[in-house]
Amino acid sequence: MAQRISDFDVGLLVTLDALLKDPNVTHAADRLNITQSALSARLTRMRTLLNDPLFVPAASGRGMVATPHASSLQPELTRLLERFNDFVNTAHLFDPMTTRRVFRIAATDNPAAILAPDLIPLFQAQAPLAKIAFTLPNKALIAEHLEQGDVDLFVGAAEDGSAELIGQTLFQEEFLTAQRRNHPRGTKPLTIEEFCDAQHLLISTTGGHFSGMIDDALAEMGLERRVSVSIQSYALAPLVLSNTDCICTLPRRFLKRFEDTLDLFPPPLPVSVFGMNLFWHTRMRTDPAHMWLRKMVLQVAKNSTSQ
Repeated sequence: MAQRISDFDVGLLVTLDALLKDPNVTHAADRLNITQSALSARLTRMRTLLNDPLFVPAASGRGMVATPHASSLQPELTRLLERFNDFVNTAHLFDPMTTRRVFRIAATDNPAAILAPDLIPLFQAQAPLAKIAFTLPNKALIAEHLEQGDVDLFVGAAEDGSAELIGQTLFQEEFLTAQRRNHPRGTKPLTIEEFCDAQHLLISTTGGHFSGMIDDALAEMGLERRVSVSIQSYALAPLVLSNTDCICTLPRRFLKRFEDTLDLFPPPLPVSVFGMNLFWHTRMRTDPAHMWLRKMVLQVAKNSTSQ
């Protein structure tokens, strides 16, 4: 009667392999780090499953001799265990140079604009066959998307995390105010009066708004500014600033990339520092490919901090 694969386990296979290599119960048990009685129990089970004695006492009285059926199994058993070993190693090893995996990072425009310019060339150098995608997060469903593997990493504020997610601080960020080179107001430090009188560019990630955290900070001082332009994309901001007299207050790491075309100044009012965290699902904690990606993102964030 044909046996089911579920009747066998790896312990039986490695025991048979050990006995075929050295048909001595004592020696085989020592190599497998099990008791002789446990090995004998496995041998009894294999004899039943394979309907063969497998090993018989040697004529010399020392050790055992494999039956013809047991000997015939050895070549295929060796290949089977080698393939199983390859399977186990494949599950735990990751080679970025050969992987074709697609990695997805959910991040709003702000942290994506800060991380992507350095992360993408590093990613392409280390994983030339892989792909990377930056997507906008659905914060209400982000934990579910991370759990299901639709997204590998999420970059967001500390309050965007949840109990099933692991979080790590990426960076703390401050703000600078930018204007185009040869701006008519000159390059002297901004006063609060100039700041309020200037035309401002505001980035509204939800689209179309003309008020934000800077306006809240000014309101606490009994002041207001003129926001004349609202855009939805960080990438568009340097282009607008370079071709208008607008000024704009944005994260330092983002603006520092455009120092060749923009003048940067500390804003003339207290603006809170904000933090960005990296989140991933607990089930991905030990995945080698995921660990590699996290390490790269954290490296890029650390390097940007020192710039």
